[in-house]
Amino acid sequence: MTRPTSREIPVLTTGRLVLRPPVFADFAAYERLMASPRAVYMNGPLDTKGAWAYFTHDVALWHLMGHGGLMIELKRSGTCVGQVGINHGPLFPEKELGWFLYDGYEGHGYATEAAARLRDWAFAEHGLTSLVSYIDPDNAASIAVARRLGATRDDAAPRDHPAVLVFRHTPPG
Repeated sequence: MTRPTSREIPVLTTGRLVLRPPVFADFAAYERLMASPRAVYMNGPLDTKGAWAYFTHDVALWHLMGHGGLMIELKRSGTCVGQVGINHGPLFPEKELGWFLYDGYEGHGYATEAAARLRDWAFAEHGLTSLVSYIDPDNAASIAVARRLGATRDDAAPRDHPAVLVFRHTPPG
């Protein structure tokens, strides 16, 4: 009989941010975002059950695949401002680097900084040759983040919806 193994969820840091494992107390803000019109870019808006399914998916991926969601926290204040994650499994054709920020925290470079740190960790830790970001064509802010990260549009990449844009991230060098 094969026993499941538990994988430790890392805590990653940047100059301004701590990327830490989600805890139950994070769900209230996550649920508010997923119920809002802003969630349209993440298959929302979602009800509580839908938001909970996504939230627990982000945690479960760590134990199933060795990657998942991390909350973005400001070092200076301890305020949680969003999430960054690597998604996969039956919902995503390829490993996806995704991010979101809570209302009021956009425009400070937090998403780019957090996504760059998690991307670099994933390339080093998992030896990946690429990651993708699936982005709604109307989500100009996320497209800008992908471009700041150096990702290039990949129109030939598989996707779960024909209208979604795919941006490909590759390791440096």
